[in-house]
This record gives sequence, structure tokens and C-alpha cells, in this order.
Amino acid sequence: MTEDLPPHRGLLPAGFGDTLPPDAAREAHLIETLMHRFDLNGYQRVQPPLVEFETTLLSGAGAALGEQIYRIMDPESQRMMGLRADTTPQIARIATTRMASAPRPLRLAYAGPCLLVRGTQMAPERQVSQAGIELIGPDLPQADAEAILVAADALRAAGIPSMSIDLTMPPLIPALIGTDALAAADQAELAHALDRKDAAAIARHGGHWANSLCTLLDAAGVATRALDMIAQIELPPLARAHADRLSAIVACIAAADPALRVTIDPVEFRGYRYHTGAAVTIFAPGRQVELGRGGRYLCDNGESATGITLYPDTALRVAPPLILRARLYLPAAAPVEAGAAARAQGFATIAGLSPETDLVHEAHRLGCSHLWRDGVITDLAGV
Repeated sequence: MTEDLPPHRGLLPAGFGDTLPPDAAREAHLIETLMHRFDLNGYQRVQPPLVEFETTLLSGAGAALGEQIYRIMDPESQRMMGLRADTTPQIARIATTRMASAPRPLRLAYAGPCLLVRGTQMAPERQVSQAGIELIGPDLPQADAEAILVAADALRAAGIPSMSIDLTMPPLIPALIGTDALAAADQAELAHALDRKDAAAIARHGGHWANSLCTLLDAAGVATRALDMIAQIELPPLARAHADRLSAIVACIAAADPALRVTIDPVEFRGYRYHTGAAVTIFAPGRQVELGRGGRYLCDNGESATGITLYPDTALRVAPPLILRARLYLPAAAPVEAGAAARAQGFATIAGLSPETDLVHEAHRLGCSHLWRDGVITDLAGV
């Protein structure tokens, strides 16, 4: 019987991978660019742990993430712990415990990796990077708009000049269809039809609100047109309040950043398990690539909050290539002050550890773009 060969040391579990040069440097630079813009907009950085007790990790907004949490037993406390699949619930915990007495609105920013039990067909990665902001406190359209505007500002600073902001209001549809005495079967069919954007099935199972639902379906698109159509639809008071909130958020965004493209999908409600108000997805221009996602939610103590999580690994596919620092080869005989002077000029210095006869060859071999020789720095392009 043939024994199984030992696995190759470079083999990693599905959904995990090494990030090598120069991609690791590009991702780190992009994350710090995002964090710098968050800081400039008044968001203070916090750093929660990768692992928490399961009971706290899955409280509040974290309850919706239970299926994506890796669980491990803590050998110290003998309590079950979880590895975070999303950072937002941790920020909510910090805001309502360690920073419960901090003035509101409380603006916090974060960056770090998350682990997922499973990826998707379109995004199979199970270790993902996140960088985001949370605004805890006032339940106002100005706060919802601020989170969107700050995220857009950060993405522009990262070299992504244009993006599409897709707004939804997950509570709107439940507030509408919950006022109609639909049979359980019709409610299930209607929810399925709305999810598939099936106008015929919506008309068939929508009861009293079938016409309103079909008009809401047709309204999806550019925010100005969508809001005009929604304003003409018959809606019960709670649903109308949600629609008016969308309109107020769009007005705040347009006043601050009229060039920002905003669309609305009023029948999308899949985020309802998590979001209690407006939700947002940021798409890359001309591509179905999500740059970020967020929205309004409740912390586990009932305090309202809103925020957006950006995905640096996705943004890297859209952002322009990072111009890497020029690498300068310093022969072993170069004086120490030569390296210090070169680094002051912005070079990354690669020191030779032993004498070499062909300095140009050695510089090329080590991936250097410049060579220090006899006090002169030479660009090796074409050499």
C-alpha cells in the first residue's frame, strides 16, 4: 500500500494565501492612506483583538454573523471564543463599554484582517482586510451622509476618483408589506419575488400594495429619478418615513459632494437582519466590484450607529499601481554616511554584504533601480 506523500510546505488551506512583494507593500500603503483620511475627518483609530469570547462577539449586530465565525476553546478560561468575521460589532462593543462615557457623536476608525468560515463564488478568500469607520450616537440623515462622504473621500485619496454609491433602506419593504394581512405562503412568495426582482410575481402576491411594490421596483436607479417616483407612491406612515429618510440622506450628500454618483434600490431588503436604517454599497466605476459596504444598525445596548467598511484588497484591483520607492544598491565598501544620505533622499538602500566585482550585475540581481559607486548615484535603467 502506498503511503500518502507529505503535503508541500507551500500548500495553504483554500481561501488563504501569502501576499508577496510588491503587493504587500501596496496593500499596506493603501490601508494607511485610508486611515490617514479617516483621521483627517476626525475618526480616531482603535484596534480590537482578533479573538473575543463568542458571547460578546455575537451580541448585538454580531448576531447576524454567527455562521461565519471560527470558534475555538480558550484553554485559560475554558470558554468558547470566536475569530472575528467583521470588525463593526467589535467597534460597537468598544463604544458601549470602554468608551460609554465618551462624548457623542463618537467617531472611530479601524483596520485589520478578518476570517470567514467560507467565501463566495465571486470572492473565495477567507481572510480579508477591512478598513472602516463607525459614527456612534445621533440617528440623523446627516450622520448617514457623513459616513458615505468620508468613505468616498478616503477612496479618492487612494487613487479611485469615481465610484457609485448604491443606497437601500432594508426596513422599508417590511414596513410596507407588514401592514397587509397576507397569508404566510404569500408573504414567503412575495419576499422571494422581491429578492429576484420578479415584477409578475410581485403583482401576483403583493396584495393591497402590489402596485406600490411594482412602482418601487421600477424606481431603482439614479437617486433623483428614484426619489421622484417614490414621492408619488402610496405608502403607509412608517414606510413613508423610511422613504423620506432616504431623500434626506441624498440631499445631504448632494449638498456636500454633487459630483458623487448615487443610486437607490428601494426594494432591496436583504440586509434587514443587520441594518435598522439606510444601507450602502460602494461599487467601482463600470464594474460589479464592491469597494465597501455599511449602514445604520443598533449596538447591543440599543444605541444607534452607522458606518462603512472598505475592502482594501478589492480597492487594490481598481486603484492605480503604487510607485514603489527606488531601490539603491550600496556596495560593501560604501561608507555608512552614504546610505544615510541616500535614505534621506527617499531611496531604499540595499547593502552589499561582501565585495562584488560586477556591481551592475549584483544591483540588477537584487532588484535595484540605482547603484551607488564612488559617491555617485546612477540610474540603472537601460544599463
